[in-house]
Parts: sequence; structure tokens; C-alpha cells
Amino acid sequence: MTGYLLRRLPSALVVLFAASVLIFLLLRLVPGDPASILAGNDATPDSIAAIRHQLGLDRSIPVQYLSWLADVFTLDLGRSYMIGGEIAELVGRGLSNTLALTGTALLLAVVLSVSVSVVSVLWPNRWLSTVVAAANTIAVALPTFVVGPLLVLVFAVALPVLPAGGVPPDGFIARPDIAVQYLLLPAICLALPVAAALTRFLTEALRTELTKPYVLTARSLGVPHREIVTRGALRNALPTMLTVLGLQTGHLLGGAVLVEAVFVWPGIGQLIEQGISRRDYPLVQVLLLLSVAVFVLIQLITDIAHAWLDPRIRIGGRA
Repeated sequence: MTGYLLRRLPSALVVLFAASVLIFLLLRLVPGDPASILAGNDATPDSIAAIRHQLGLDRSIPVQYLSWLADVFTLDLGRSYMIGGEIAELVGRGLSNTLALTGTALLLAVVLSVSVSVVSVLWPNRWLSTVVAAANTIAVALPTFVVGPLLVLVFAVALPVLPAGGVPPDGFIARPDIAVQYLLLPAICLALPVAAALTRFLTEALRTELTKPYVLTARSLGVPHREIVTRGALRNALPTMLTVLGLQTGHLLGGAVLVEAVFVWPGIGQLIEQGISRRDYPLVQVLLLLSVAVFVLIQLITDIAHAWLDPRIRIGGRA
């Protein structure tokens, strides 16, 4: 496993390096002077020059890039001129809120998809399959900006049992019972399309596993159908689910931008929207690189988990 990990790390680092270069150059190709925008309409030339010097925009492009890269490695991310505050603190607060939301949504999606898939295979029924297929189609077809307001309308307005938005006032740890109430609606909204995709792939993978020779051998030896599904077929189907899960986690993070806007959730998605709308270049630069880093990390974790479940991948990695 260590050898496989060492073989995967260089490609991940290359992707991060290439992404940092592209992000840095693309933001500098955007029309307009960042220093003038950050300084405001009534700024004097001296103020603009001071901001340009503070941001290092008066230096050559290679020097600017290397300086920014060094600041990223040392977590010296500077200040946000348009939103206000240290960028590291803004990103830290936003990231903790987004991780709480996406982590809860991911847990809900995995539990729901595994439960529905196993039940569909253990007790095959035409009506059950029809209901599951219809629910999956609806969950995938309805966008989050439609599902979110519907959930708010039902559970926060018509039946006022859950908060309509925001984060727990005392944090997620101080009062877990209150935190769950704030997390439930946005997490469900975010989890539904992911759960639908996972259910579809996992159910088909389980049905495919049940047609393989080892299942026929287990049945001939008198192994109960439930044990064949839960102990054999499910484990062998997990690599397929993990591959889809890695892709859907990216969809989860992308969908978090809309969900955070609907439920007024102060996470990374809302921070990116504020940074882009206010053209806060230093903040947007860091957030874009962070987004790429998260995607690369998720892909790396998915590959490692896949290799752990399937020894053939590890053997191929060492070949």
C-alpha cells in the first residue's frame, strides 16, 4: 500500500502545481487593475500605488507567483480588502462550516444508498424497484435550488419544526441537538442527488456480483442469501461504489455553493460568491486553489480506498 501511495503522490502534486499556475495566470488576465478595484472609485494614485506594492503587483510575474506560493505554504495569505479580515481566518471559518455540511450530507447519502440498494437486492420486488427508480429520477432531476426552498417551505414555514437557515449560534459541538436541527435541511437537500446516483450504481453492481460463480458456489453450500449479499457481494461491489463516490463528492462540493446560498450557510461556497462578486482577487485566488486541493485529496483518498479493497490495483501499482 505504501508503494502504491508513493506512486500516486507525484501525479497529485503535479496537478496541484499546474492548477496553481493556471489560477495565478488566469486572474491576471482578467480585465482591470486589481489595485484600482480594491482601492475604490475615490482612491488617490498614492493609495492605488500603495495597494499595488502591498500585493506585490509592481514586481515581475514570476516573482509574484513564487512569492504567492511561499505565502500559501506558510499560510500567510494576507488580508481581504473587500470583505475584511485575514484571509486565513475567513477561509478557516468557511471551510469548517462547509465540511460540517458536506460531511453530514455525505454520511446521509452513503447510509441511504447502501440501505436502499441492499434492501432492493435482498427482497427483489417489481413495485419496490419502480418506487426506487422513480425516487432516484426525481432526486436527480430536481435541482437543489428547487428542492431547498421546498424543504424550507414545508419544514420551516408550514410545519415550523426546523430552522430555515443559518448555522448553530453556539457552534456544532456545544449543543449537538441544536446543531442537528440546523444541519438537517441543507444536508438532506445536498445529499439527495448524490444518494440517488450511488443507489443506482451500487444496486447494479450488487446484481452483477450475484451472477458470478462464487455466489453460485456459496448457494450450493447452503449459505443464506442475506449473508451472500451483505458479506460477499457488498464488499466486492464497494470498489465500484467508491469510484462513483469520489466523483459524487466533487458534485457534492459544487452543489454546496447553491445550498449555502439557499440556506444562508456561511461556508466556502458563499465566500467564493462574495469574493467573485466583489472582485476580491487575493481571496478568490486562495479559494480556487483550495477547491482544487480538496478535489485532488478526495481523488487520492478514493484511489487508496479502492486499492485497499481490491488487491489487483495494488499489484498493478507495483508492477
